[in-house]
Amino acid sequence: MKTRSVLRGLLLAGVIVLAVPLSARAQTKDEQAIRALEDRFAAAFRAKDINGIMACYVPDKSLVVFDAVPPRQYLGAEAYRKDFEEFFAPYPGPTEFEMSGLSITADGRLGFSHSIQRCVLTDKDGKKQEFVVRVTDGYRKVNGKWLISHEHVSWPVDPATGKADLVSKP
Repeated sequence: MKTRSVLRGLLLAGVIVLAVPLSARAQTKDEQAIRALEDRFAAAFRAKDINGIMACYVPDKSLVVFDAVPPRQYLGAEAYRKDFEEFFAPYPGPTEFEMSGLSITADGRLGFSHSIQRCVLTDKDGKKQEFVVRVTDGYRKVNGKWLISHEHVSWPVDPATGKADLVSKP
């Protein structure tokens, strides 16, 4: 009887040990796919490629974005596309973009991430405007492809002034 219990325990431990690497590989693959999506977003942002940017989001009305600027809520891909078009319009010059602290969690069909994103935009007179925002993205796997389905963009507020702190870094 004791031998049987020991064998069951060893068998169970073996199954757990074998299952953990399989699960870790699946999560790593999802994380890599989401990281690649965020890399494509960054490249499209630097190029001000609206089609490339929007290819990172679900393409329908299910997209929900809470942005740092008015109107602060965008429902649907069409509304968010228009926001990007209006955002880039006053900045025809070069664009810089970098993402730091990207942390991703994914589990099969759903995932989320958070990061700090810094961009520097250049207006028609060559004046640069820097923004540092905190971004949380929710992802959904659609037809085997990870896409952003929910996004929340914010910047910290200076408690002394009550004003947004556009360049604060963590």
